[in-house]
Amino acid sequence: MNPTADFTHRTVLITGAGSGIGRAAALRFAALGAGVVVAELDPARAETVAREVAELGGTAQVSVGDLSDPDVVARTVATAVDGFGGLDVLINNAGVYDTMSAIGDVTDAEWERVLRVNLTAPFLMTRAALPHLLAAGRGVIVNTASEAGLRGSAAGTAYTVSKHGLIGLTRSTAVMYRDKGLRVNAVAPGGVATNLVTEMRADPTALGPGTVSGYAKLNSGRLGEADEIAAAIVFLASDAASNINGAVLPVDNGWSAV
Repeated sequence: MNPTADFTHRTVLITGAGSGIGRAAALRFAALGAGVVVAELDPARAETVAREVAELGGTAQVSVGDLSDPDVVARTVATAVDGFGGLDVLINNAGVYDTMSAIGDVTDAEWERVLRVNLTAPFLMTRAALPHLLAAGRGVIVNTASEAGLRGSAAGTAYTVSKHGLIGLTRSTAVMYRDKGLRVNAVAPGGVATNLVTEMRADPTALGPGTVSGYAKLNSGRLGEADEIAAAIVFLASDAASNINGAVLPVDNGWSAV
């Protein structure tokens, strides 16, 4: 058996699975035999990805809602456990950008929104999924961090803090549960050709005036494809990465080396 290519009888829950990296990961896991839970805020996107999973011969369950709400989190984890009989892999992928603003220009509303989605939601999802991942015996969590989690010059204050925090959550959980069979890693994408990033490059003011001197001028190289990030996520979730724990894998065409 090729350990990199078999998720048969395993359940993978992916947040932000309706588009971009999350969608690409959902399709990759489905093609490798996993049962997939599509967790997404947008119901139309969620149903579209579920249909795409079915077209690949896979099985998907859908959970729609705001994952910074503990009740939605509980329902989403229950969707995996009730629908597939357990949970083996959690992909904390959902996230939002900020306006590339320095701290003096960050509003309370922007700070709350970015931290709530990018850090509080993964915390809640990890805590709720933990008993089931431990019960699986070889549970895995992969968090979608960012280049902004590795440096201070890749995004605005709110996004940078949220992704540094997510890396901290990754490492702390990995250390505290490594002797219980749980692995926790993160990918740190650079620029990725999602709809939003493409829009930002075409219009540097897309998220607000701060992006004029922000993203458009970063030395990020070519944009990666969502499927390239998804491939790294699948690798970290696979048995081929069985001794990789607490790691942060840049998937950024060398941006982190600049």
